Amino acid sequence: MSQSMSIKSIVIVGGGSAGWMTAATLSKVLDLSKYSVTLIESEDIKGVSVGEATIPQITLFNRILGIDEADFIRATNATYKLGIEFKDWKRKGHAYFHPFGTFGINMEALPFHHFWLKRFNEGAGGDLCSYSIEAMAAKSGRFGKVNAQNNSPLANMSYAYHFDSTLYANFLRDFAVKRGVRHIKGKVEAVSKHPNGHINTLTLQNGHCIDGEFYIDCSGFRSLLLEKEMGATFNDWSDLLPCDSAIAIPCKTADSMLKPYTQSTAKNAGWTWRIPLQHRIGNGYVYASKFTEKEAALDDLMAQLEGEPLAEPNFLAWKTGMRPQSWIKNCLGIGLSAGFIEPLESTGLHLIQSAIARLMTLFPSNRFCQSDIDMYNRQTTKEFEQIRDFIVLHYALTERNDSEFWRYCRNISLSESLEQKVQLYKDSGRIFRIDNELFNETSWLAVMHGQGLRSEGYHPLVDRMSTSLIDERLSHIASVINKSASLLPEHAHFIAQLNVK
Repeated sequence: MSQSMSIKSIVIVGGGSAGWMTAATLSKVLDLSKYSVTLIESEDIKGVSVGEATIPQITLFNRILGIDEADFIRATNATYKLGIEFKDWKRKGHAYFHPFGTFGINMEALPFHHFWLKRFNEGAGGDLCSYSIEAMAAKSGRFGKVNAQNNSPLANMSYAYHFDSTLYANFLRDFAVKRGVRHIKGKVEAVSKHPNGHINTLTLQNGHCIDGEFYIDCSGFRSLLLEKEMGATFNDWSDLLPCDSAIAIPCKTADSMLKPYTQSTAKNAGWTWRIPLQHRIGNGYVYASKFTEKEAALDDLMAQLEGEPLAEPNFLAWKTGMRPQSWIKNCLGIGLSAGFIEPLESTGLHLIQSAIARLMTLFPSNRFCQSDIDMYNRQTTKEFEQIRDFIVLHYALTERNDSEFWRYCRNISLSESLEQKVQLYKDSGRIFRIDNELFNETSWLAVMHGQGLRSEGYHPLVDRMSTSLIDERLSHIASVINKSASLLPEHAHFIAQLNVK
């Protein structure tokens, strides 16, 4: 790219996770002696300090920034996460675990789960989670990093974090500002545009004008630039995912075993979360306002608190869906300004992270080529739709019919791609990861099997191996994983060691 085509000034509107993750990345990949990155943050807009659960991709984001993990753990009161336990989702009294990582190891060039499926359908095979190091470590409250040979299940454990999202944003703010990002506290009062429709300048409440070439809208649900100025439309998915509200409240922890996983418990009109941090437990109730009153939801949430509340309840509301054009002209929306899918599988920060990665791949020149913008929007839409379908899967496969909400969920219409995936697994046990979608075969298997979907078949080439040899190998894999998990330290002990400076 010639010098004359380079964008030199970037303005981010909004702080929080979206704003500061974006600013931190730009400060890392751009030479800020040659580029200008300005973040405008309103002091009137307060972030919601709730526990944030993540997925393993966040570890890559931190590594790219060069963040020391121990420093990050201490700064954000973080704990480790090996997966999610789902309680009462299939039916009341039932629970299953969605682990990170993989189940078992592939054999004879075939996915492991087909061998397990053959024996499971024959009444053997054991619990699926006994073949996951992450699930077995989570069950025993263990986590750690040990020197392990490459053939050990401990060598490649997959994990994410729980942390205080406000502290994480502050951590990234300090990182970005130290590297040269300009931080302005103020409220955008007016926006001027060029005749071609591009944003020209922003005027703050104090009269100060900010001009840039590229504007990134991280203003949350308000979508100050993308919707209000650029006219971005919104695809409403409320019919597929009716939960539109949440209540969040932290409490003191009384848990002697610091659980290295998130818990999601299905309720009459939605589900509650439990996210253990070092100093407290993050609790919340995601619910459909059409099926319950706010007061009733609050009562349900307060009844399950394990300790004294540490703050007043935060009440949130949203519309599930996305903007099919999250990039218009010289304005890009990242985070809630671009769309929102309920946090059942902890995808909120990942959607920010993937938007940033997509921006880096399609970073614009000052020509703002429409082909780049169109590609960005197509890929963003595809990712949102794939995540939406995976979340819908949890609701649509339920056996529950004990409330109006769950009866509604049982009749949700599946997209064509989701229906094909469900039928393919049901017929033959096959799972295909399409276009490198976020959730892999492990995730789809964990949720489909956990929610009660049963396969009527398995890969026919599994029959090349004798039943006795399959059993021998399954038993060996489960034994190695169980023994390996027992070698890990207790999660709480590992965290305590990180906090010793």
